[in-house]
Amino acid sequence: MEIDKAIRESDDRRLKTKYDNAIYVIQRTLALYSIEEVAFSFNGGKDSTVLLHLLRAGYFLHKGEQSCSNGGLKDFPIRTIYFESQSAFPEINSFTYDTASTYGLQMDIIRSDFKSGLEALLKAKPIRAIFLGVRIGDPTAIGQEQFSPSSLGWPPFMRVNPILDWSYRDVWAFILTCRVKYCSLYDQGYTSIGSIHDTVPNSLLYMNNSSSSKEIFRPAYLLSDGRLERAGRAKKISGSVCGRTTALSNGLERVNLHKNSLLTASAIAVGDEILLGTVEDQLGPLLCRKLQSIGWSVTQTVVVRNDVDSVAEEVERRKSTNDMVFIYGGVGPLHSDVTSAGVAKAFGVRLAPDEEFEEYLRHLIGDHCTGDRNEMAQLPEGITELLHHEKLNVPLIKCRNVIILSATNVMELEKQWGCLIELTRSSGMLALMEQFITKCLKTDLSDVEIAQPLSKLCLEFPDLQIGCYRKSRYGPLMISFKGKDPARIESATEALSKKFEAGAFSEVNPS
Repeated sequence: MEIDKAIRESDDRRLKTKYDNAIYVIQRTLALYSIEEVAFSFNGGKDSTVLLHLLRAGYFLHKGEQSCSNGGLKDFPIRTIYFESQSAFPEINSFTYDTASTYGLQMDIIRSDFKSGLEALLKAKPIRAIFLGVRIGDPTAIGQEQFSPSSLGWPPFMRVNPILDWSYRDVWAFILTCRVKYCSLYDQGYTSIGSIHDTVPNSLLYMNNSSSSKEIFRPAYLLSDGRLERAGRAKKISGSVCGRTTALSNGLERVNLHKNSLLTASAIAVGDEILLGTVEDQLGPLLCRKLQSIGWSVTQTVVVRNDVDSVAEEVERRKSTNDMVFIYGGVGPLHSDVTSAGVAKAFGVRLAPDEEFEEYLRHLIGDHCTGDRNEMAQLPEGITELLHHEKLNVPLIKCRNVIILSATNVMELEKQWGCLIELTRSSGMLALMEQFITKCLKTDLSDVEIAQPLSKLCLEFPDLQIGCYRKSRYGPLMISFKGKDPARIESATEALSKKFEAGAFSEVNPS
């Protein structure tokens, strides 16, 4: 009963609402199913820790205080399922078994894979409903409701998700308010815990301590943006962080390991007015220059119609072949603003209300356009991160490797890009690569004279971008060499010059 008392005495109105809703779902489940027919999946993580204590409170309230012996739930009656894995952190296992002992959990320990282990358990036990600590934002949450039947191909049972609508902030508000124990890894900077092979401390919690050779991280509850809780899920390489291996791209400076690599991006403009020639797209060329300035290669820019399917098809095509996709236009409350819906469809998710984004919109537009405000706060479910910056009234939107820009003109894009680069320097949002170097030669040779030697040169130097253009129909031919290795560029220009008489080329400043 200490859980319910702690929440009732709290001043956090949002937490009280979330708690009441979760308790209702739990009590509803206990009314629909007998205690033998329900189970609880516990994995030692923060979400399932919250759910454990909600279930304790929910069961107490469901049965009534008089029916609980000595005012406690020492013998927690809801069957608990624990999938023990060899790749789990030792701290997770220890915390799980300590918690089971403390609260008298009836543990069913499964050491096989999740699906086959669950099938065997459901055959042996009359379980019809399983409480899960799934939240919106989890990869498995897509398409789920608070009561959702199991997926096709799985043994039949009801998935019960009491904290489905809880945020990262809500989880930690509950844990800290109720003062319940949690796994010690969260005090070491881990914010989302998977296996020992794909989990490291979140670099956003890194503390720069020059007096110590050991990397130190702040506790998980100090992460300011809960949408970045999975930033600690990454493939590992050698190197020590808290006695474990570090992530390939999770540290503040670790992107420098691949500064000379080539990352690619595409830019998608959404707008019938561009296709109709009503307005000119000025953002695409500027975005290309910005990406080139940080060493990225732009593979394509494209304009699509204000149509959900058109946007979805283009995003689907580009997100799988590029490291990052930037999309702009079609953002707002109008009927033609379909970008968010198109991005959601490309990832196979639905649009869902985002409370935090709606708060920004409410602050920005006040009580105007109430209906439109709610529509604009619908974002792709489970894959959205808000990119906060103090200079932006509304955060930028990132959906995995797609960034939605709200800029409508050059000045706004300059501002948003500047904020994006600042965020990159602090969190590794975009890798800042080695910049491209450009050398440009001018010649009066004809196209026919230079065509074959230039084609052979492109085969000899496939790592360079070699382009040709004329500023006017009868002006000199300009040949540009772009790459990241100055020696390679120098070798290419020398190789071309040797194919012709001395003085055939002169160097000019690239325009």
